[in-house]
Amino acid sequence: MKELLTWGLTLAVAVLVVLCMNYFVFSLSTVEGQSMEPTLYEKEWLFVDKISYRAGTPKIGDVIILKDPADAEPRKEYLVKRIVAGPGDRLEIRQGELYRNGELVVESYTDVLVEDPDYGPVTVQAGHYFVMGDNRHASASRDSRSFQAVPREAILGRADLILWPITKWARL
Repeated sequence: MKELLTWGLTLAVAVLVVLCMNYFVFSLSTVEGQSMEPTLYEKEWLFVDKISYRAGTPKIGDVIILKDPADAEPRKEYLVKRIVAGPGDRLEIRQGELYRNGELVVESYTDVLVEDPDYGPVTVQAGHYFVMGDNRHASASRDSRSFQAVPREAILGRADLILWPITKWARL
């Protein structure tokens, strides 16, 4: 009986540790849709680091998971996007190309120019980040061009790894 109690306590502590780690340190997220192609594809699993932004700040180029700003209901809808501009940056899309603070941004992670209409210029307000999907085909991504820059509080974590399928395992 004592051994069974010890095993039960060990199992309970292990479950508690895993739940706390999942809530505070990391989580797994599944990609839905094509807004991050060619970087991420539907049904890929991502390892999401939740702790790095508790001490640090998001950086331009980070692939992030965020609460959907357009989601008015208390449902939990999340988006995966890339940060293309931070607080104070001036962003503009002209003739299919992205400009940050007046300089052309070379985006090696995309496969086409931005096919949507020109945008901006806009200045990202303090505490906010301008995010876009890597898929720049016409109407392929719902991002800050439609819902504006997102507040820091909406960012849940940084996607660091593609975990599944195993043949696509890669660092982002």
